[in-house]
Order: sequence, then structure tokens, then C-alpha cells
Amino acid sequence: MALLGAAIALFTYTKIVDKPAPVIVKDSSGTIVPDAQAVLTSYQLQSGQIDFTAAAEATVHAVVHVRTKTMVSQDNNPFMEWFYGDRSSRQPREQQGFGSGVIISPDGYIITNNHVIEDADNIEVKLNDNRIFTTKVIGRDPGSDIALLKIDADNLQYLRYGDSEKLKVGEWVLAVGNPFNLTSTVTAGIVSAKGRSLGLIEGTDYTIESFIQTDAALNVGNSGGALVNTQGQLVGITNMIYSPSGAYAGNSFAIPVTIVKKVVDDLKQYGEVQRAIIGVNITDVDSEVAKKQNLDVVKGALITKIIAGGAAEAANLKENDVIIKLDDIPVNSSSELQEQVAKHRPGDKTTVTYVRNGKEITVPITLKNIAGTTSIVTREMGGSGNVFGAKIESVSSNDKRSYDIENGVKIVELNDGFFKDLGLRRGTIIVSVNGKKVNNADDIRQATNSSERSLKSVEGISPEGRYFNYSFR
Repeated sequence: MALLGAAIALFTYTKIVDKPAPVIVKDSSGTIVPDAQAVLTSYQLQSGQIDFTAAAEATVHAVVHVRTKTMVSQDNNPFMEWFYGDRSSRQPREQQGFGSGVIISPDGYIITNNHVIEDADNIEVKLNDNRIFTTKVIGRDPGSDIALLKIDADNLQYLRYGDSEKLKVGEWVLAVGNPFNLTSTVTAGIVSAKGRSLGLIEGTDYTIESFIQTDAALNVGNSGGALVNTQGQLVGITNMIYSPSGAYAGNSFAIPVTIVKKVVDDLKQYGEVQRAIIGVNITDVDSEVAKKQNLDVVKGALITKIIAGGAAEAANLKENDVIIKLDDIPVNSSSELQEQVAKHRPGDKTTVTYVRNGKEITVPITLKNIAGTTSIVTREMGGSGNVFGAKIESVSSNDKRSYDIENGVKIVELNDGFFKDLGLRRGTIIVSVNGKKVNNADDIRQATNSSERSLKSVEGISPEGRYFNYSFR
């Protein structure tokens, strides 16, 4: 009996009393997770929390508050007022806006979103030390939603570029901006996804969407602010939220710095983005396409159309080919292909790897511009230009759909000149001049022989969306 009791006691002790307890550790987000590692590992994880203070301190002084003023007037008949007066009966009102911007050089170059300053008559920025500067617009690119500003200042604290391509899903990032007009606000989150395309950027036929998705809280006013890694390097420009309520709901998006840097360099050097084009229409690969092309994985960009005279046609690409690499860098979706192409300029030579009938093929390709050549793109080639004191751009696909028009130009800036004297306003869409359809500044010049006296009629759509057709002698 004594031996039996001892055996039972020993068995109970080893199986129950002496059983090692599971080690519980907290990760940096505070979530409790079970871990089978030793106590030493648990201590190291708990004491190794990520410190964001250095990155935040380096960033807040390089992020500015962007304030805009826009004069908004009521709809009217500009030609009747020009001939008969009565302009004073409808006084314009001032509309204010705000956003964020990022200083990228000690001499005052600042990046923001195009939509932050697009319609502004006056733009000023407020630094973190409360100094206020009036800004100059160096250039805008609606296709990437990037604008470049310049202030007259020196020895400014600025952010250095990081590498957004090295970001990994799950990596910590900080967002710094001015939500709800509150300056120098820092939020933290992780990279939730990369290469997101939402179809939300409007204003041009050549949009580039390959967003970094994060769960760092963004709200109204964060647009144009900085997304930085834990080393305080700029990896993106915060752009938008995707929310049913209009406020932060767990998803926010930023433009990768690989796209931003290229756009900024082009705007500084040329005043217009030198956008390289393969010359194809593309869409994401689905399971049906993957099966037809004998793809091992459902990834890549499916070519749905070859543009005549483009780089793809010269490289002998065909419809239904699936592009899987550019520059030997894998592309998993159409947005990722856009991001890789966006790093190039017209005339750059690179390689495209595609799958045709289950066979993988790599060919050299020379990228071209929107005009189908490899030369530098001017404002006129890009559909923009200045005529009669107005800067105009070709209407976007979104405007064409919204107003059911096939062509036209939009006034995006208005300076002293004949169009301003006539009472036309920024945001006006001009469809025809003297009965001739227009798509760019050259079309207007040809229709009027570049003479104010030759302007006899204008047809278009007001900024409020109302159709007009004015003629005079």
C-alpha cells in the first residue's frame, strides 16, 4: 500500500503540479498572444517596444499646413455682362480650404496633393514654427494627384526619400499631417497592403494608382502629408481615406515615394511630367485567364488592347498576353505594372516579360510618350497650354462621362487676358470655339487665328455644370 501511494503521488506531481505554464507575451500593439518560447525571449519582446519618438520628431518639423483661398462666384452669362455690364450684381465669395504638405529640400520645395491646391486663387503654408509663407506653384500632375510648391526660405528642415518598394506588409509607418485643421498630428499604423488601385483619381486619362494601404488614422486635412518609416524617411504622400462615413474607418492610402520622386523631378526640370507609356490597355488577371494561359498563379496584367504606333506594338506584344515582369521586377497586378512604368521616362529602354500560350517570353522595349514618340513632352503635347490668359487642359474621361461630351478643354488657371475679361472662370469647360471642336490650346488658336477679334462663339459647360452657347458679333 505504501509503494502504491508513493507511485500515485509521483505521477500526480509530474503530470499536473509540475507542468510548465505557457508564457504569455504582448506584442507592440498590446495584443495578448500565447508563446512557447522561454522566459528570456518573453522579456526581450516585452522590453523591445518600437520607439516612434525619433521618427516623429524628425517629421513634424518638415510637414507644413497648406491653406488655400478660392473666389467662387455665381453662374452668369459672361458675354452678356461683358457687353452690357452689370457684373457687380453678383459678388464672388471666398471659400477656404486646408491640407498638408511635405518639405523635401532646405530651400523650400514642398510636395502636396494636387486636389488640395487645384482650384486655389491663393496658397500659403504655415511651418511648424508658425512662420507663414505665400507659395508658388511649380507644377501639378492630376494623373498622380501630386503638386509641387515653392516658398522663399532657406535652411529648412526637410525629409529625405526612403524606398517604398522595400516596405513590407505588416511594417510600422507613421502618418503626419493636419487633420481637422489641427497641425502637427502624428498617427501610427502598419502597412496593410501594397499596389492598391481604387479608381478614385480623376482629372486625366493617364491616372496612376498603386497606393500603399495603411491603418494609420487619416482624416480631412491629412491630404498631402507625410507617410514615413520608423527611420523617419519619406515613403509616401498621404492621399485619401476610403470610408462610407467620410471619416477614418480603418483604411487610409498613400502615394508611394517611387512615383512621387519621379513626378517631382519632372515638374522641377520640365514643368510637365515625362510619362512613359507601354501602349496597352490592361486589366488584372482572373482565374479564368490564368487557366487559359496556363499560369501557375493568378497574377499579372492582361493586355486587352494594343495601341497603334506604341511601344508594345513595336515589341510585338499581342492582345491576351499577360505581363508578369518589367525590368525583371515581378508585377502581380495592373496597378503594380503602372507603378513600375511610372518610374521611367519616354525613351528609356527596358525589358518586358510576358506569358503567351503558356510560354514565358522576355523582350526589350523602348518606352514612348503620349504622342507616340520618345521626345520630351511639352505642355501642348500633354493637352495643356496657355491661350488668351487661361491655362487649359484636356477634359478627363470622368468629365466626358459626367457631361456626356466627346471632347473639350477645361480652364484650370485664369490670369489677366481676354478670357478673364469675358468673364470666363476657372473650371469652365470649352467644347467648341467658332463652331469648331477643341481638345487643346492649339485647337483654340487655330479656330481664332490667335486673334481676340476672331472669337465669335463659345460653347461649353460652366463650373456649376450648366450648358452654355454664347455667340456675338
